Amino acid sequence: MTRDYDIKLSQEGVNMKVMKLNCSLWQDNSMSVKQFAFTKFSEVTEQCFLLFTLILLMFLASLTGNALIALAIWTNPVLHTPMYFFLANLSLLEIGYTCSVIPKMLQSLVSEARGISREGCATQMFFFTFFAISECCLLAAMAYDRYMAICSPLHYATRMSRGVCAQLAMISWGVGCTVGLGQTNYIFSLDFCGPCEIDHFFCDLPPILALACGDTSHNEAAVFVVAILCISSPFLLIIASYGRILAAVLIMPSPEGRQKALSTCSSHLLVVTLFYGSGSVTYLRPKASHSPGTDKLLALFYTVVTSMLNPIIYSLRNKEVKAALQRILWEKKVLTHE
Repeated sequence: MTRDYDIKLSQEGVNMKVMKLNCSLWQDNSMSVKQFAFTKFSEVTEQCFLLFTLILLMFLASLTGNALIALAIWTNPVLHTPMYFFLANLSLLEIGYTCSVIPKMLQSLVSEARGISREGCATQMFFFTFFAISECCLLAAMAYDRYMAICSPLHYATRMSRGVCAQLAMISWGVGCTVGLGQTNYIFSLDFCGPCEIDHFFCDLPPILALACGDTSHNEAAVFVVAILCISSPFLLIIASYGRILAAVLIMPSPEGRQKALSTCSSHLLVVTLFYGSGSVTYLRPKASHSPGTDKLLALFYTVVTSMLNPIIYSLRNKEVKAALQRILWEKKVLTHE
């Protein structure tokens, strides 16, 4: 029995050495990690397969829902308004957001090929940050649109023209791209000398920073400052917009007008709560309170669950979107029968 145990230990040592060789490249008496690997979710195959199935179903639902909403807005002239223009952009961001993370996450759950190159990890981090920050800014632009529609209806057409909407969308995408490039370049300029196992589902900023060598306090401070500027600042703008909206709604003489005004904002408020709630808990809480298990659950929520719920929220609570989706599905059904 002792001999078997020794053999088992030696085999594990060989496996660890192989992993290290796959992850590292020795040059000039120093080691630079060129390959990372995601930790295994569970040693129980059934648990991995169950999570794989759940994430795959939510991923497909998210892609289908967001693609249908973008298509419905694009093909229906009635929906060519600022509010739906921003909603179409949000759907495109959600598609990119999930596609940058979920495919590799699914592969890691059911395959032994859990490795990812340094370049691949940097690419995933860039696109994830790009889409996430762009969504933060776009949600603020959507809140501003609702503020203008309710608090300044006489000037709405001129102040929220097509040109202004396009500029707000371009600024949102541009800020996301700039922050994504800056953060990714800043983090991957660090040295990674092992371990090479990422205790997460994807290449998020905090777990990658945890693998870097030496003092990373400046990088952690940079991540925190960017989170404050790009998460908290848009969120404060949203709060300010809805504060003004609420004040305007309360003085409306008509109950029907109040109900209509609030109904146009409720979907957006729910999406903002889901997205900012999970994002704030992840990136704005102290480092000491981080734990891999909690971070993974939060990551699943803000990468998979919120992206799946957004189309449901907007389609169920918006009669115009619901009607446009029903028309698309009906036309598809007719064409199929023909």
